Amino acid sequence: MQSSLSLSFSATSSSAAAAVSRSRQSSHFPEVTPLNLRFCGLRREAFDSGLSASLNRRHSHLPRSSHSAAVSAALSTNGSPPKSFDYDLLIIGAGVGGHGAALHAVEKGLKTAIVEGDVVGGTCVNRGCVPSKALLAVSGRMRELKSDHHLKSFGLQVSAAGYDRQGVADHANNLASKIRNNLTNSMKALGVDILTGFGTILGPQKVKVGSSNKVVTAKNIIIATGSVPFVPKGIEVDGKTVITSDHALKLESVPDWIAIVGSGYIGLEFSDVYTALGSEVTFVEALDQLMPGFDPEISKLAQRVLINPRNIDYHTGVFATKITPARDGKPVSIELIDAKTKEPKETLEVDAALIATGRAPFTQNLGLENIDVVTQRGFVPVDERMRVIDANGKLVPHLFCIGDANGKMMLAHAASAQGISVVEQVTGRDHVLNHLSIPAACFTHPEISMVGLTEPQAREKGEKEGFEVSVAKTSFKANTKALAENEGEGLAKLIYRPDNGEILGVHIFGLHAADLIHEASNAIALGTRIQDIKFAVHAHPTLSEVLDELFKSAKVKAQASSPVSEPVAV
Repeated sequence: MQSSLSLSFSATSSSAAAAVSRSRQSSHFPEVTPLNLRFCGLRREAFDSGLSASLNRRHSHLPRSSHSAAVSAALSTNGSPPKSFDYDLLIIGAGVGGHGAALHAVEKGLKTAIVEGDVVGGTCVNRGCVPSKALLAVSGRMRELKSDHHLKSFGLQVSAAGYDRQGVADHANNLASKIRNNLTNSMKALGVDILTGFGTILGPQKVKVGSSNKVVTAKNIIIATGSVPFVPKGIEVDGKTVITSDHALKLESVPDWIAIVGSGYIGLEFSDVYTALGSEVTFVEALDQLMPGFDPEISKLAQRVLINPRNIDYHTGVFATKITPARDGKPVSIELIDAKTKEPKETLEVDAALIATGRAPFTQNLGLENIDVVTQRGFVPVDERMRVIDANGKLVPHLFCIGDANGKMMLAHAASAQGISVVEQVTGRDHVLNHLSIPAACFTHPEISMVGLTEPQAREKGEKEGFEVSVAKTSFKANTKALAENEGEGLAKLIYRPDNGEILGVHIFGLHAADLIHEASNAIALGTRIQDIKFAVHAHPTLSEVLDELFKSAKVKAQASSPVSEPVAV
């Protein structure tokens, strides 16, 4: 399966977001600049192919290198770096991370190329966060239309709601196709060369593209090859009745009863989709509790809202050691054993099974052996600046790895942020990304979001480093906008240091939680303390007041900082 997959995968630390990202471990796709980030880290250009003519030709004057005469010479000198380069920056993989790095490189004036073995967009656009959000948009509306109690509270009456499966699938596919095309056009317009083929590192600063022995050289190289669905041993995937998220997003069927192996991001989001469309869902989770990696208090509330009232049951503390697809009139068979004792438990028979056990780095056949790099569980070892480390613990000059392929944080926007950080470094500005400031979200209904540490992680850190940890909470039931939407079920939780006001973590479960988290993540990134955020003004009535009340309820001993500038009279 992997041999047919491309180097377009991109997204890829010890925060709550990082812990949960490993259960979803999606790979993703393009983006870049620190401004105008949109949709899974996709920049505005992804949605606007009508760029100005000047931008379209920004780098069109740069010559296209001819390789026909240089291939044999390049292949014969793989062990030594070239004396001149075709590109300032070459990126292997046009996913979110690769695309992000490419656009930022262009802004910095670098002659840039991106190698793509499949289609632009990687997992996020083609098989991940973009089409899944299209399906979740449908499931959200179906839930509202099917909830008589919810509609009656607004004074609305709606006849029986239904859906067209193919129409839903087309919506997801069309969205992916549209954004993929716009992303391709945006890179071409900005002068990024898109080289089609599988990228293989031949030696220092050299990459072979495709099977034609075309060799390109670059002063700096970024590996951004992303990940693929991880399928444990004993599970037979047929793409029809036993599927991964790649297959599920095509929505070729809506089974009456589907087992979802894994209850992280991927599993939760698909349970939301399938139950809204009428399926019965059974979770199979190896750990003793559902939703591992989330803050325990948020998990408990989310289970009460997202799982218990719905047509979902679950088995925890068990492994699915063997899953056999449906065939010859027999259903899908799932053999379960106790996760601790390894004793057989029971065998489930269902209509379909979705394998949502995380993602594995896509780093095979990259030619890493040519530069003496040995992967660790498939991940490319890197330091805090995404610089690749060889088998002897030394840095490989001019080689970086971002996103899912390095395993630091397997999220699309993390891959993009890492790519931007690398470009900053190669253009002369040292930059280290704070992964604790990177948020994560699960787009269920309601949504879950987080940034920083969970409460157990924060308390462990406080105990080791000798500081006190406090917790503040606010409810969506006290928020006017949430009540107007009849969506008062929700909680925001702040974990902080009461001595100096440092934000250690924020976790939100409720309406538009994925949008609300960024005030907290930006505060962590900028080092802003709670005693200063308390003076920020939020529009009323908005959901943002949930965060406003959260910060105001924190008891911080430190005083607010002095104002940066003199007050301005209005």
